[in-house]
Amino acid sequence: MSDERKPQTIMSAGKRDETPDSTQSVANEAQGKGRPTPSRRAAQAANARPIVGSQDKELRKQQRAAQNEARERARAGMMAGEERFLTQRDRGPQRRYVRDYVDARWSAGELLIPVMVIFLIVALFPGWVQVYGVFFVWAFLALAIIDAFVLTFILKKKLTEKFGEGNVQPGFKWYGAMRAMQFRMLRMPKPQVKRRQYPQ
Repeated sequence: MSDERKPQTIMSAGKRDETPDSTQSVANEAQGKGRPTPSRRAAQAANARPIVGSQDKELRKQQRAAQNEARERARAGMMAGEERFLTQRDRGPQRRYVRDYVDARWSAGELLIPVMVIFLIVALFPGWVQVYGVFFVWAFLALAIIDAFVLTFILKKKLTEKFGEGNVQPGFKWYGAMRAMQFRMLRMPKPQVKRRQYPQ
């Protein structure tokens, strides 16, 4: 008799245990936020704000001053032709030789900018003045191109004599011709030699 009642008691107890849990889960689903609860680390990262204070402002000011000083130093070094501040295109003894040789000679190409300015002024005048101005500009442009070709042949000979037949760095022709086409005061790096002070 007692053995028959015991399973019923256990089953009824099991039913009493399951009913509140299922009711509670249904209630939680009904009242849920529809998204997972963020972790503590995520919540702290979302609420984080940069600390703004006098020390931080002073530190940022010092960093900006240091960066400006470094940029100015690099710019001055590049203008002066210091090797560590030069771009990859301008580095090396052969590039320096080409720059010094171009800067030591007079090139027709370096007068292109003044000639173009004069042509713009002459173009304002009608008639034969404008026609002759156009012919003069084209003739001067042809002269500058011929001079650049002559310069490349001279540079090839000089570089071969100084650095050897198979050691000439490629690209020197375009490098030298483009530098010769620039106004002397606008060349970068700045000329480090005087006129007719050719490199040895």
